[in-house]
Amino acid sequence: MISIWRSALAALVMGWALGLPLPAGAQNFPDRPVKIIVPQPPGGGFDTVARVVADRLQTLLGQAVIVENRPGAGTLVGTDLASKAAPDGYTLLLGGVSNMAFNVGLYPKLSYDPVRDFTPVSMVVSWPYMLIARKDLPQNSFKEVIDFARANPGKLTYASAGRGTGQHLASAVLAHLAKIDMLHVPYSGAQPAYQDLLGGRIDLFFDNSSTALPQVKGEKVKAFAVSTAKRYGPTPDLPSVKETGVADMDMDSWFGLFAPRATPQPVLERLRAEMTKVRADPTVIDIFSKSGGAMATMTPSEAEVFARAEAEHWGKLIRDAGVTAE
Repeated sequence: MISIWRSALAALVMGWALGLPLPAGAQNFPDRPVKIIVPQPPGGGFDTVARVVADRLQTLLGQAVIVENRPGAGTLVGTDLASKAAPDGYTLLLGGVSNMAFNVGLYPKLSYDPVRDFTPVSMVVSWPYMLIARKDLPQNSFKEVIDFARANPGKLTYASAGRGTGQHLASAVLAHLAKIDMLHVPYSGAQPAYQDLLGGRIDLFFDNSSTALPQVKGEKVKAFAVSTAKRYGPTPDLPSVKETGVADMDMDSWFGLFAPRATPQPVLERLRAEMTKVRADPTVIDIFSKSGGAMATMTPSEAEVFARAEAEHWGKLIRDAGVTAE
């Protein structure tokens, strides 16, 4: 018994000497508010997911969880800020396919590495992107849109929430695979893009289906297709791009909570345990399922493999397509 006690004491002393966090400190986490950085303005998919997660997570943690929108340069500003935060669990990142995978291919020199600098706390939910159009667009089907674009290069305009965002890449990848030319019009978020789309000043918007669906249900826009290989539950009559034969496209807009890579394991374990409860919360499931969101069921190790694979896959595809954020 004495030898066991001495071994434990030696481990604690060694941890202190090396500057490693002691278990007692980790057990006190969190003792102040936690911040979730959202690298996009309010109103889009990033923001929606972060606020649903924050609302439930703060109850479980017993501390305020604050959503901080830090938009700029697509998703670069907020993501870079999170990558440089202290790895103590008090600053987290709402990561998505755009800032954790697309940017690898979009930028030759990223100020952060999504795999090296971050570790997944929990994947949360995913949706397809939905191609929608201004209500008075003359074309009435996905095929008509593609045929018009092929016959009139550069005539159709498409919006995005900024260069390098998921909306940008969904349209750019479609254009590359379908061999069409459209004019990209970037906005500083989804809300100003919708203002011009609903006002008839922009033609197309390949937006996250969670924010596009209310506009479709309200008959304020036309809907043409979804980006995933399979159809989307809330719009069963809407084809996937892949099934039309126009392009072999399969793209999810996924979101997850990430922490700086060096965050202590006990802190990660606490966050992961509480996020498991968040994902199982009937209210959370109901909120996301109403917009057709698919709740994530990955373990932390599966999320780690998934995030790495997505960065590699989209990084290569985007570079091969010659798409850039410039």
